Amino acid sequence: MKKIEAIIRKIKFEEVKDALHDAGIEFFSFWDVRGVGQTREGRLYRGVVYDTSTIERTILSIIVRDKNVQKTIDAIMGSARTGDIGDGKIFVSNIEQSYRIRTGEIGDESLYIKGLEE
Repeated sequence: MKKIEAIIRKIKFEEVKDALHDAGIEFFSFWDVRGVGQTREGRLYRGVVYDTSTIERTILSIIVRDKNVQKTIDAIMGSARTGDIGDGKIFVSNIEQSYRIRTGEIGDESLYIKGLEE
């Protein structure tokens, strides 16, 4: 099992969510965050300079079986990319074990409802 964390632009969240659902990834957690990127500049809007050194992003946290890692990454990469600086990052890490509290299922079985997995 792997944990995929993706930091994406907030404006791309709906597209990424739809792409994940199309790829068969039905559950993930997300939250809105602010971060500091490499670009440090002010933007001028109607005579007022706005600091753009902190940027709004959304973090997705997705736990998947090993066989679903690449299709999850492909869905995020394809739907989150604008080609501009600040499109985000994806991190993949190992998950040693998972448990479904309600049923006591362990490992891969704890991630999906029986009969609905592919």
